[in-house]
Amino acid sequence: VQLVESGGGLVEPGGSLRLSCVASESRFSFVGMGWYRQAPGKQRELVAETTSSGSINCSDSVKGRFTISRENAENTVYLQMNDLKPEDTAVYYCNGRGLFSRGDAFWGQGTQVTVSS
Repeated sequence: VQLVESGGGLVEPGGSLRLSCVASESRFSFVGMGWYRQAPGKQRELVAETTSSGSINCSDSVKGRFTISRENAENTVYLQMNDLKPEDTAVYYCNGRGLFSRGDAFWGQGTQVTVSS
C-alpha cells in the first residue's frame, strides 16, 4: 500500500497551504488517517488525525489554524494549513493505520513545508 502526498512548498508567514494524501488501496478503509511532521533535530510528532467514524485528534500547536478532512471511500486525507508560522517548517508525513489489521501502519514519503520570509 502506498500513500502519496502532495501540496508542500515554500510559503511566507501567515500564508496557507493544502496537503493531500491518496492511498493506492481503495477496497478497504483505514481506521485512522492523519498527518505527522518532523522538523530538523526533532522527533516526529502528530499534527492531526481523523478516524473513519469522524473523530478528530489535533495537536494544540495547530488548533484553530489547521483543518483535517477525509474522503473515507477513497482513502484520501487533506490538511488545510492557514496562518502558517516559521515553527511549522518540517517534513509532513501522511499516515494510515488499521487497514488490514489493528496494528498496521503505513507512511508516505513526506513532503517539505517551509515557512519563511
